[in-house]
Amino acid sequence: MWSVLSRLFGQAPAAVTPAPAPPWIEIEELRSRMAGKPVPLILDVRGAEEFDGPLGHIDGARNIPLPSLSLHIAELTRQPGPIVCVCLTDKRSAQAAVLLAQAGRRDVTVLRGGMKAWRGQG
Repeated sequence: MWSVLSRLFGQAPAAVTPAPAPPWIEIEELRSRMAGKPVPLILDVRGAEEFDGPLGHIDGARNIPLPSLSLHIAELTRQPGPIVCVCLTDKRSAQAAVLLAQAGRRDVTVLRGGMKAWRGQG
């Protein structure tokens, strides 16, 4: 059927390309960046109970749970400097980084292993 449509309209269908995987940042590199300039925004996308829970959070992190992230996309795309997304492991933070990249935000990374790795439990 596509061949008939392509002959009628003279074009191929738009390819659906998956969102590229976000770049990772290792714990040592994040610690180094936090000591330098510009200091990255640490965006913790866990729920508030996790953010304040047993693993705590990285000092200076901003908590915006992943389900609420879409409400803050415009603000975060205007945020100067790099953004590092963090969650418990790195699954939700990878989703957050993809959403930010799709909105046009550059210089977004994901902390490999998340808070478990940050606290040495990963």
